[in-house]
Order: sequence, then structure tokens, then C-alpha cells
Amino acid sequence: QVQLLESGGGLVQAGGSLRLSCAASGRTFSSYAMGWFRQAAGKERTFVAAISQGGTSTRYADSVKGRFTISRDNAKNTVYLQMNSLKPEDTAVYYCASARGGLTIRVPTTTADFASWGQGTQVTVSS
Repeated sequence: QVQLLESGGGLVQAGGSLRLSCAASGRTFSSYAMGWFRQAAGKERTFVAAISQGGTSTRYADSVKGRFTISRDNAKNTVYLQMNSLKPEDTAVYYCASARGGLTIRVPTTTADFASWGQGTQVTVSS
């Protein structure tokens, strides 16, 4: 089982930037795809971005394309989410997740494809 710890959330004005980090332990980090999801108050958890094991392939939700960038450093067992041009609608709790083993897809995007989740970090964007 992997343990995931997110950090970097906070309060920012619209148009600002934040960088989220997720440190992993307890599992061979480089063997699994990683993803970021978010959940706004009263809404379902939704996909934000994901990255393949080696970091060469990425996928993004349409709502964040061109503004968010996912990356990973396998030497540091850490995945990042750089968020630029933030909007009030980006306000949510952001969760880091580690993909299940044995997947045939390199970059999963559904919650069912992820086995382990962090506790989440709050991102609030003021208008």
C-alpha cells in the first residue's frame, strides 16, 4: 500500500498560481501512473490530470488544459501539479492518487483506476 501526502494548497486570487506537491512512500513510485483529482463542495470528485509511470505521457481535463501542468520526479517519489491562471471555479479539495497495478492504459483518468488516495489539500481561488 502507498501513502500519499499532498501539500501546497492555499488561498490565491484569481489569475494567480499555486504548485501542489504529493510525496509518496511505501510503494515503488516509478511503477505506477499518478493523478490529481478535485472535489468542490457538494459535488463529485472529478479528474484533473494524470501522468504515466515514466512521466512521458500526460492527460488533462478540458477545464484545465493550457493552465495546469502535471509532472513527476521519480527520484524524489513526488508528483506535482502546477496551476496557473487560476479561476474561482478551480476552488476545491485536490487529491493525489496512485494508479492500480495491472492497468492496460498508460494514463488512467477515472477514479476506479486509482487505488490509493491522499487526504487532500484545499485550494481556494478568490474573485
